[in-house]
Amino acid sequence: MIRRLFYLSLGAFLAFWVMRRLQALHPDHVARRTAAGAAGMLQRVRDFTSDALGEAAERETELRARFGLDNVEDNN
Repeated sequence: MIRRLFYLSLGAFLAFWVMRRLQALHPDHVARRTAAGAAGMLQRVRDFTSDALGEAAERETELRARFGLDNVEDNN
């Protein structure tokens, strides 16, 4: 009797787990997760680009000061 109760509860748990996993694969859920992930990645790319451009501008300023290139148009 205990064995049957164990297997009955194991079957109920597995059925519940499988149903939750199948619901997570529903196209609406997948699309929502994908959109959220893409938005997060886009924000990280924007942050990286902003940081890289800021660092490049700082380095350009340092190099111009070091080599005395205050005005590039005069050198052409």
